Amino acid sequence: MTSEQERQSAAWMRLAQGGDQAAYASLLVMLTSVTRRFARARVGDVGWVDDVVQETLLTIHGARHTYDPARPFAPWFYAIASSRMIDVLRRERRVRSREIADDTLPESPSEVVSESDIDVKAIHAALAALPARQRDVIEGMKFRDESVRDVAGRTKMSESAVKVTAHRGYRTLRRLLGGRHED
Repeated sequence: MTSEQERQSAAWMRLAQGGDQAAYASLLVMLTSVTRRFARARVGDVGWVDDVVQETLLTIHGARHTYDPARPFAPWFYAIASSRMIDVLRRERRVRSREIADDTLPESPSEVVSESDIDVKAIHAALAALPARQRDVIEGMKFRDESVRDVAGRTKMSESAVKVTAHRGYRTLRRLLGGRHED
């Protein structure tokens, strides 16, 4: 942040604290580019730099009342930006340690299920063997794409009861279709 940006941002923040929305919008526009340059200078041109910008601006919005107009703006701002950058960096490291960074998913012939592998008649027979309430709940959620809340309202059941009924129906379907039965 240049000395001119420091002076201007402090003035805009004072006005914003007084309720001036135009000054606040101008401040956020300027801080967007300053934060982006700050983060790129430290971590390079990575895909999550915009996350740092967004997190910084959200924090500034929530903490704008803590800025003391009698003090310089830049140290207050950079403390927030540094903290948010570290938070995003930690989150990205956690994600990278658990996820595969490849854009393509592995596909082996054994993992691909074709329509010919699905026994539609067996599924319909298994569904028909379910008690009426379980069948209604499962058909609503899986075939009519209804939410738990929608099914609960339609069947006059609580959302918890819909979830339990669906779980019991799935368990019965697995057993009827020859899958593992886990309790």
